[in-house]
Amino acid sequence: MEYRRAQALTLAKNQLHQGDCIELLKSLPDGLVDLVFADPPFNIGYKYDVYDDKQQEEDYLRWSLDWISQVHRVLKPDGTFWLAIGDEYAAELKVEAKKIGFHCRSWVIWYYTFGVNCVNGFSRSHTHLFHFIKDPNRFTFNRLNPQIRVQSARQLVYADARANPNGRLPDNTWITRPQDAPLSFSPSHDTWYFARVAGTFKEREGFHGCQMPEQLLARIIRSSSNPQDLVLDPFGGSGTTLCVAKKLGRQFMGFELSEEYAKKIQQRLDKTQVGDLVDGPEDPIESAPSTAKGKKRPKPFDENTDKAVIDAFESIANGHCVQYLLCDQTLNHQFVKKCLDQGLGGSAEVWNRYLVELNDQGKLPEPTQEIPQIDRDTFDAINPACEVALRMIEIDYHKPFEEILWNPNFASEFDRLAELYGAKNPTSNSLDYRLAAQEICKRSKLSAKPAAKEIEAWLSQHKKLPQLKLSENPWHLEFSGVYVLFADQDAVYVGESLNMRKQIEAIIDNEQWRNLNIDRVEFAAVEGSLSQRYKVKAILAQHHRSILNYSALQATKH
Repeated sequence: MEYRRAQALTLAKNQLHQGDCIELLKSLPDGLVDLVFADPPFNIGYKYDVYDDKQQEEDYLRWSLDWISQVHRVLKPDGTFWLAIGDEYAAELKVEAKKIGFHCRSWVIWYYTFGVNCVNGFSRSHTHLFHFIKDPNRFTFNRLNPQIRVQSARQLVYADARANPNGRLPDNTWITRPQDAPLSFSPSHDTWYFARVAGTFKEREGFHGCQMPEQLLARIIRSSSNPQDLVLDPFGGSGTTLCVAKKLGRQFMGFELSEEYAKKIQQRLDKTQVGDLVDGPEDPIESAPSTAKGKKRPKPFDENTDKAVIDAFESIANGHCVQYLLCDQTLNHQFVKKCLDQGLGGSAEVWNRYLVELNDQGKLPEPTQEIPQIDRDTFDAINPACEVALRMIEIDYHKPFEEILWNPNFASEFDRLAELYGAKNPTSNSLDYRLAAQEICKRSKLSAKPAAKEIEAWLSQHKKLPQLKLSENPWHLEFSGVYVLFADQDAVYVGESLNMRKQIEAIIDNEQWRNLNIDRVEFAAVEGSLSQRYKVKAILAQHHRSILNYSALQATKH
């Protein structure tokens, strides 16, 4: 796929656009973007491909004011702007951003190794990261996302099994360097420690000297946006922002002045897929080789703890199995409360996790009640919304669904996403969503996966599927089958249904689905059993690498 040039009439999402950032920003409508990350030239004489990085100070500040003003305009009212800048103009740009209307939420120091060696001064090993928002009362900050949290002292120092498994939010402690304070420095502080991408690093692309580490961008994107939000980088550089946004299931848009850099960024983007792992160590300090043996976690609980948890489960579950208790908000809340009332301490996730371990060890009584089954019509109606929510949680929280259910906050986020992508005035509730998600996981994992030869054989027999523009009436699709939703050339979602018309009409009627810019649907009639439809669904999901299908569905058998 070629990058889009500045002359394009419309700036498409999920594209890199080559041209001047100010002119391209001016072509965007007000309030379009959810998150902007900008790593502009620092005006220190760095040799770029086409940009002059040694301007007069007044010219540089005037230029900065112009593009930051445009960023403020294109951001949504609850949008966020992160700015990476060096010492030379950090203070000036913070003041200018405030004049424009931004509020500084955080001033983060990114400390890095392999810094610039200075002869007549202290070696430079940091960059300023300003976290700006438009509205101090309304902005995105995903404080519960486990991927932006860090281990607490209870976990690292005391090895306390009752500690919150997801750690805590970073604090604002200032430290010098990790080798100066090896026991206290951590990426949890607002002095962020990520190694700069040096020449020997695996993730280094090589064509741009100022490549950002993917893990640093991942922390920013996860904390300040949600899946399918639009992330904009006005200075494409090496393409890290765009690639990480794509990996994390965000929509993206990038600008790059250099035609040569734009070609290289596009090559990198073409190799990147939604759901790919973020490059680099998640915790640069923890992942470094240790010279000490480390502290082994003691066995956290004893037989009395086992008995207390089992008693709590038996008194609350009413004969249901563990999986059902985790899906039912009311029962789960009562179970956790029973554990805490017995003085066990800890959190809901600690005891839900422990309950699953006891069940795996065969220490819980056999259930006397079966898990209620969702009727086919209800499942058919909520299946797409639940699978999209499942996929978004999977990408953003980096946890399987069974672990999402351990934490009530995570499970509530899944419910919110399912409701967001569901039909208007839904009659379904949290229990339906969670049971449907479990069914999706089960079907995706247990259904026979088509081998590569099967995929090729099916596609050769169906060389061109019928198409329908989403603006057209899908009344004639009132039959069972499989459909693929497209946004431009990208396959967004592959679905199956007894009545495709009902599902597609519900999708057309949903604002969240419309925000994905879906423009057409390809479809195939598939009569017979559910397993046959799921086989075709898996074939098309794997062939198109659809963005919002559960990952287990796309595990091709070789």
